[in-house]
Amino acid sequence: NQAEMAHTCRGTINLAGAHIYTEDLFNFVVSNGSTQVFHLRAANEVERQRWVTALELCKAEAIKLLELGDEEDVSKIDIVPYSRSLGNKLKELQTRHELVVSHLSSFQRSISEIVIDGSENDSALITISDKASMFKITAVDLSKACEEYLSLAQSQEKRWQQAIDFERQKRAAVEENLETLAKQMNHLETRLRAQSKFPRSSSIRGHARKLSQDLTINTSEDESDNEFYDATDITTDISANAPLIKPSVSVSTASLQSSNDMNTEVEDDNDGFEANAVLVPSCKCPEIRMLLEGPSKNFFMGKIVDKALRDRIPEKPNIRLNLWSILKNCIGKELTKIPLPVNFNEPLSFLQRLTEDLEYSDILDKAAACTDSCEQLAYVAAFTVSSYANTTYRISKPFNPLLGETFECDRRSDLGWRSICEQVSHHPPASAQYAEHKDWVMWQDFSMTSKFRGKYIQIIPQGIAHLVFPKSGNHYTWRKVTTTVHNIIVGKLWVDQSGEMEITNHSNRDKCYLKYSAYSYFARDAPRKVTGQVVDSKRLVRYVINGTWDNKIEHSRVLEPIPLEEYHDAVKAGKLSATSQPVLGWQKNPLPSGRDLMYGFSSLTCSLNAPVDGVAPTDSRLRPDQRCMEKGDFDGANTEKLRLEEKQRGKRHKYEALVASARESGKPPPKGHEPAWFKKVFDEFCNRDVHVYRGNYWECRDIQEFSSCPDIY
Repeated sequence: NQAEMAHTCRGTINLAGAHIYTEDLFNFVVSNGSTQVFHLRAANEVERQRWVTALELCKAEAIKLLELGDEEDVSKIDIVPYSRSLGNKLKELQTRHELVVSHLSSFQRSISEIVIDGSENDSALITISDKASMFKITAVDLSKACEEYLSLAQSQEKRWQQAIDFERQKRAAVEENLETLAKQMNHLETRLRAQSKFPRSSSIRGHARKLSQDLTINTSEDESDNEFYDATDITTDISANAPLIKPSVSVSTASLQSSNDMNTEVEDDNDGFEANAVLVPSCKCPEIRMLLEGPSKNFFMGKIVDKALRDRIPEKPNIRLNLWSILKNCIGKELTKIPLPVNFNEPLSFLQRLTEDLEYSDILDKAAACTDSCEQLAYVAAFTVSSYANTTYRISKPFNPLLGETFECDRRSDLGWRSICEQVSHHPPASAQYAEHKDWVMWQDFSMTSKFRGKYIQIIPQGIAHLVFPKSGNHYTWRKVTTTVHNIIVGKLWVDQSGEMEITNHSNRDKCYLKYSAYSYFARDAPRKVTGQVVDSKRLVRYVINGTWDNKIEHSRVLEPIPLEEYHDAVKAGKLSATSQPVLGWQKNPLPSGRDLMYGFSSLTCSLNAPVDGVAPTDSRLRPDQRCMEKGDFDGANTEKLRLEEKQRGKRHKYEALVASARESGKPPPKGHEPAWFKKVFDEFCNRDVHVYRGNYWECRDIQEFSSCPDIY
């Protein structure tokens, strides 16, 4: 019946879910795992193996078809089906290769048994002959599959080349249009100045400045030996532009408020830890184990840095920048070779921007005093949100750290913590940070990638931040969410945070799920909204979190904990769980007066670049270009910036020449840059290589031993 062709007939077995196995030399079985079973018999072992091999290949194809589903119908790109075909062929090759390896092993075992027994009877020879025949069959089958794969790849080579050529033409057209636009704007500017004496408006300059940033970011991923210009420069800079991306960690010595009777109804098995328990997770890396144990002895015994704190910096001068003159002089040059003047910067290094995460360290003071691990996790969540507080006002980008640059910040005398950062890699840019307090330690290996989307730039943080409370042994990790800078070319710049963040307690598997809602004109919720849930190891919702990332975060205890899935269903149905009164987890501090003239800096930010005696010769405070800019000498800052970039570029070219010379002479290449205070190790918590603090910076600072620091200024 033709009408039944599309339906499964009775007695059939779907190959995608079939179980295929052999019983003896001639029999094999195909079943659906329950009711339907086929017992099949072949004429000989070779025939049986041919059937089994063919059925296994068909099963693999059936599974692939189920996985692909309707993707081919949705695809509108010609290359996609051919790419999928190549992928399927490659998987088929892998399956057949496994069969060949299996039969080869079986054949070798048979020969080994004869050699060991020393017998050469007819049955043993027949067995070897059969095994050899099966190996030959599968090997020939593999050879044919290789030929088919090669033939398919060669047949599609022309299509791939056409697609690549098309993309190149599109890129060339965009570059040509930009060049034409720059010429037209320069011509228009000349005519307008000839007809009018009024200067250009500041809004036009602002839009032009963002266009320049956009151009440089668009090429940030291009490889170039000029690592001190916009390609690599902007990748770090623009990310740095958004302090929102900085992995947060902070602590301050604000007064610890008692937590009422909020924890009295929490079950004993969810209290998280005893007051005197020390639970250090097992870790093979000695450097990470050292960090998990808490602050170093030098933290309590080392010298306290005496410095005069400041809450203001010199006001930003009103210096006009002729952007189109810069673009006119850059016509015909590679975008990666165009240097950015310091007019687009703020007088801070990105390492100092990382340290700004410690501004709201009082949150971690409260977290350290908690006896309920879920409540502690709620405070940690509020702390991670606080790192985005000032991003709405900070549009200018900080200076890119030079390779080997460091920044120390010792605030034990008033806030109770100290921090050390180092630029551990320049291409790709990566910074490492370690901060310690008597009640907690934090470290992170931080980098980011950026994607230009036309009207906006997305900044995607990489790496994981770690936070440990040594007293309880609670160890938290989290990743930052995506930052988006809107209106890059036209309109007023504004910043948004979006995405989901998961904070994990590795000691007891408690988790916090935070959602940063992207801004939408049609949304009814408050802009910059953050919501979240703290769940225990049983996935029961213990706390709910609400607030905004630019103002405050509150958390409330769920009176009757329910599973996370049921909680989400109740929220969708408008049935909210009963909770206690909300507790303020974080509140944004007011900014100092005149912040617009101080690059939008907070009080803590103003103090970061204040001169301090005894710092390492690589400290960011000693950067001459950054110091000139803070004093208002933009011309001197541009000159120093170019000198520093040329100096570091010369070092890189010299190293590359040594590597090439060693390669030609057959000698091992010389060692590259090694960070002075951080070491690259394998992090078992995030399964990747990271840079962690190796110790001894503060000890060396006490005796002024900085011989390991490179000459970068």
